[in-house]
Amino acid sequence: MPDQAIPEQLDPPDQQEPLAAGLKQRHLTMLGLGGVIGAGLFVGSGAGIAVAGPGIVLSYLIAGAIAMLVMRMLGEMSAAIPASGSFSVHAERALGRWAGFSVGWLYWFLLVVVLAVEATGAAKIANGWAPGVPQWAWVLIFMVVFTVANLAAVSNFGEFEFWFAALKVGAIVLFLALGLLAIFGVLPDTDPVGTANLTGQGGFLPHGWSGVVSGVLAVVFAFGGLEVVTIAAAETDDPARAVGRAVRSAVFRILFFYVGSMLVIVTLLPWNSMTPGLSPYVAVLDRIGVPSAGSIMNIVVFVALLSALNANLYGSSRMIFSLAERGEAPRGLLRIAGSGVPRRAVLASVAFGFVSVVLNLLWPDTVFLYMLNAVGAVLLFVWGLIAVSQLRLRRRIEREMPERLTLRMWAFPYLTWAALAAMGAVLVLMLLDDTARPQLLWSAGATGLVLLVAGVRELRARRA
Repeated sequence: MPDQAIPEQLDPPDQQEPLAAGLKQRHLTMLGLGGVIGAGLFVGSGAGIAVAGPGIVLSYLIAGAIAMLVMRMLGEMSAAIPASGSFSVHAERALGRWAGFSVGWLYWFLLVVVLAVEATGAAKIANGWAPGVPQWAWVLIFMVVFTVANLAAVSNFGEFEFWFAALKVGAIVLFLALGLLAIFGVLPDTDPVGTANLTGQGGFLPHGWSGVVSGVLAVVFAFGGLEVVTIAAAETDDPARAVGRAVRSAVFRILFFYVGSMLVIVTLLPWNSMTPGLSPYVAVLDRIGVPSAGSIMNIVVFVALLSALNANLYGSSRMIFSLAERGEAPRGLLRIAGSGVPRRAVLASVAFGFVSVVLNLLWPDTVFLYMLNAVGAVLLFVWGLIAVSQLRLRRRIEREMPERLTLRMWAFPYLTWAALAAMGAVLVLMLLDDTARPQLLWSAGATGLVLLVAGVRELRARRA
């Protein structure tokens, strides 16, 4: 087995990826914009508002800032060294094979579990529309459709994601426009609302800064999914240029969508008037007088879930393919179809989704609680390894191929260290929070298991 030591020199930047270059810049840009606009924003944001009040705006700013910094680090490394394994490849080159193995398998595990959960969420909505079709059957339908789409050609994935993301982005833009018109009393039967809802009901921070912190814990994971952009960039004609443009356009616009939405919601409605479990977006649309607001938002959430399912199937298949390329997953996953799609990697990634069909049949209401706990904090562990990798790789890229630094991390290394400190603080807060602690402990257990396997592999390799 090859030596586990960190390579002394980075691979040549012109090394060719074996996968087809079927994605266009518009696909990548829209993937970046739509990748994190999902059910976590449209529905899950209500939990954040409940604990932070209007201060949820600050919670989203803090969580969004962490995500933006991580994406900037990823963009820097991916523009310099494009690879289908993205941050798994970067971690291997920066820290050694144990790191590439660990972060790659952790991320794959995260995506395949979330993929199954998203299929289940979409199935619950579809079951409400067509009760005659059982929930497990809807999961099966979704898994078959998106498996076929991802097996055909990468351009199919790109087109699906482009239109899914376009609908979500359009819904957010329309929501912001209607919300602003309502705030200023321009819409029929509306009066200017002023700042009464921002300063009343306990003030802007009704639960103090502890509420803002609790809000960060509730919303930070909603930013997961941006990473797929840097994975997808390897399948474009000009990966370095494509990922740079996608990262630059995505991070600020997404922060605008998230923070802007929250500001509209808490300005238009008293934060304590929202019904738990009901989307705050539905509450705002009802307040404005949009007919059938609940049905409209159900359609948007349904599309958002299918979009995330599609993106996670793509990202997980490319991650496990990259692991196989580097000898960290079965070599049989390397077979590529004539269309340039790693079909065995797609099938390996979707397998758990089909298992979820059976789980939905047996335990439709409880089975995913344990799976979600197991991946609850994995995203932060992955982000942490991304930051550490960037700290190590930046100096080497400057030394060995400085011309590849077309996208640079802001204020390096200070903001990288600041992001690491913020992620560490979130983990500590999760440990102290009764609700978040089980997720952290289960995720730590999963991470510890992967690190143990990586360590055993490295010891065996050194002895060989």
